[in-house]
Amino acid sequence: MTRKVILVLAAFLLSTSVLADEFSKTGTAGAQFLKIGVGARYHGLGEASVATVNDIYAMYWNPAGLTEIPASQIGFTYVNYVTDVSLNYVAYARRHGNIGVFGASVTALTMGDQEITTVEEPEGTGETYSASSYAFQLTYARELTAQFSFGASFKYISEQIYREKAHGIAFDFGTLLYTGVRSLRFAMNISNMGPEMRFEGPDLDVEYDPNNTNPNQDPFSSTLKVDSYDLPLTFRVGVAYDFYFGGDSKVVAAVEAKHPNDNLQQGSLGLEYSWRDTYFLRAGYKLNYEEEGLGLGGGITTGVTENTDFSIDYAWVDFGRFESVHRFSASISF
Repeated sequence: MTRKVILVLAAFLLSTSVLADEFSKTGTAGAQFLKIGVGARYHGLGEASVATVNDIYAMYWNPAGLTEIPASQIGFTYVNYVTDVSLNYVAYARRHGNIGVFGASVTALTMGDQEITTVEEPEGTGETYSASSYAFQLTYARELTAQFSFGASFKYISEQIYREKAHGIAFDFGTLLYTGVRSLRFAMNISNMGPEMRFEGPDLDVEYDPNNTNPNQDPFSSTLKVDSYDLPLTFRVGVAYDFYFGGDSKVVAAVEAKHPNDNLQQGSLGLEYSWRDTYFLRAGYKLNYEEEGLGLGGGITTGVTENTDFSIDYAWVDFGRFESVHRFSASISF
């Protein structure tokens, strides 16, 4: 049986991750902060997450995985991203019997103040600007059968740079299917489905004089119209399987293919070793990414009270020319 499962995983990788040369659409979508994943566990797995996620971070990777939460859970992630950019994520989810699981989360991408420079004043004007992005999300997930779960999310998205702002909405949908072959499971997720966004603000207001040679004509008040931009729509499909070694050790193997609307097809491989579901070691690798590649991580889950567990996870991800990114996350189940 184990040999058959390994063949299934290998066949899935070969059939879904044939990363042939194609035209790259890099830079054609905005709101890129929506592509920065949360939950250190899943970065340690190389983002092979759609079929493995089983906690509060399912609201990001695959809302159907939220059905794995038995009661209530709170989670927090901090990402020390490249170029002094920070991302914080906080989420809460609760099961309501047979009705399903409801969750809410907030994602905030922030950066420090930057000095404003112009052509006339290349050393700086003495003023500063900042940029930030936020996403507020509501999620619902439910088991439709004993083996099949479905989840959906609604997001409100806001971005700002200096005094210009853009607002939009998006939806995520996900499924999780236990095939009946031991722990073999298959999952799909589509995220960030929504209309285009466009920046607006006071700095786009200008005066326009169609005939500046006529002193009797006042300039017209007008507004510069900037191009709208797509959201980073992403489709994921993946499989996962649990290998047991004795009564205490387990290895989770996962394979995933990802199709973003603003890049080439990508893939992920991930392995997680756990001992007594308490101590965890993880390794993963991303395929066809320009900078990211190897991911390593670990975590620990411990009981705080009889009905409360605390988990903390860490991941290190190689970011190529940007060196590396460190991620920390914690969650409480109660």
